[in-house]
Amino acid sequence: MDDGLRISDRWVVPAAELRERFSRSSGPGGQGVNTTDSRVELSFDLAASPSLPEPLRARALDRLSGRLVDGVVTVAASEHRAQLANREAARERLAAMLREAIAPPPPPRRPTRPSRGAKERRLADKKRQSQRKRDRRADGD
Repeated sequence: MDDGLRISDRWVVPAAELRERFSRSSGPGGQGVNTTDSRVELSFDLAASPSLPEPLRARALDRLSGRLVDGVVTVAASEHRAQLANREAARERLAAMLREAIAPPPPPRRPTRPSRGAKERRLADKKRQSQRKRDRRADGD
């Protein structure tokens, strides 16, 4: 757990920039539920990280703006009963989130028109549907 968090081939978040907090997990757990701190909150200061290149930082801050609190992104994991498993789950979730946030934007869509065959199929389906509904009427129109 002392190594950094690999996000991509070029970017590894050093372990010193990650903050972990542990607390009691909710839900059933047997005898140890009130004594073990198995829930993990993993935080990463995205805005102040020196390991992130500036263009990627701007893209990530824009895409994760709804999840950030003062430039810090936090991920919680409590689905496992073991703290170690929750630590791994939180690290995986944070890595996936950051990977998605720094991904390049998709190419712009080139507008296209529907083909003649597609138009004809759509009109034929509409005609078929209206005929089906006409046939269901009780008044015999």
